[in-house]
Amino acid sequence: MRLLLAFLLLTIGIQTNAQTSITVGATPKTSGYAPVNGLKMYYEVYGEGRPLVLVHGSYMNIPLNWGELIPLLSKNHKVIAFEMQGHGRTADIDRPYSYPALADDIAGLLKYLKIDSADVLGYSLGATIALQFTIAHPSMVSKLIFISSTYKYEGWIKAARDLFPTMKPEFLEQTPLKTQYDALAPDKSHWTAFVTRLSKFDATPFDLGADKVRAVKCPVLIIKGDNDGVELSHVSEMYQLLGGGTFADMIGLPSSQLAIVPGTTHVTLMMQTETMAGLITPFLDKK
Repeated sequence: MRLLLAFLLLTIGIQTNAQTSITVGATPKTSGYAPVNGLKMYYEVYGEGRPLVLVHGSYMNIPLNWGELIPLLSKNHKVIAFEMQGHGRTADIDRPYSYPALADDIAGLLKYLKIDSADVLGYSLGATIALQFTIAHPSMVSKLIFISSTYKYEGWIKAARDLFPTMKPEFLEQTPLKTQYDALAPDKSHWTAFVTRLSKFDATPFDLGADKVRAVKCPVLIIKGDNDGVELSHVSEMYQLLGGGTFADMIGLPSSQLAIVPGTTHVTLMMQTETMAGLITPFLDKK
């Protein structure tokens, strides 16, 4: 049990003695709640420029996932961060978690904000949701950044797939995830139900479809840690589906890109703020 708890603490990137008051190092220009598919979805908007939507990972919220990156990304982009169903300040509703529903929530938010299309950046669960959004609403996505995730359940290594079903509310009680939930959630008493529902969803096999990934037309930047829990063969497969892995000296570079960051895990990858910004910004700015 101690080993499992230590792993869970690592997977949220925060040690047991770390600060529990977590904020974004920038001030939003606007924030509020959007009525989206039965949700009151909380969102924040930073900066000016081409819209960039941030889609967070499981159990996360805006400051936990994006607190250090937003100040860098919002220098030249209109960054739109939101908290998905049951996360942060967005209350849960009586609706099963599913990739189509969570992706359609992004579409609803952009329509509410009167944004026709945007670049989209997702991490972990958020990356898969962002990919589903790109598949379902291709005209709304100009570029996709897909960080540390998979397009199908078997893309995770076996150790990760074995862990997902074991996630229990009590394992997270003494972590900043719970502290943040208590600080932000509209109903703190929903914690156990929230973790139980989300862990079941995370452990449910899925496959967005190789044919649908191959059909994605917008440029995609895949970013992975070299030891982040995703099968390297899956990374290669996905990049090839997106047109990568060519002899580019002869036929030219594909529109999509792949970056594997050495010496990083699923968590420590997101701690490399300057490295991540250095990969993301040139890709977004490329004409």
